[in-house]
Amino acid sequence: MAEPTYEELKSRLAELEKQGTGRRSGQLEFRVGEKGGVSVYGLGRFPVTLYYEQWTRLLDAAPQLRAFLEENKSAGKLKLKEK
Repeated sequence: MAEPTYEELKSRLAELEKQGTGRRSGQLEFRVGEKGGVSVYGLGRFPVTLYYEQWTRLLDAAPQLRAFLEENKSAGKLKLKEK
């Protein structure tokens, strides 16, 4: 089998880039692992994995978490992404 030329590789790469959005699409992806943990991909470099009970506790605490974040945001304590 012959080695592909530089031009063939370049065109193939362009095709692949058009087809699929890479891992950094900005969308969140959810997966269930072998041990029953639910992982969220797309928040950062590594997935966040919690079990069902932990996710429900976290979701129930969402209003308190939002309030906490806003308090600390106004105090200038949080590292915020620059736009």
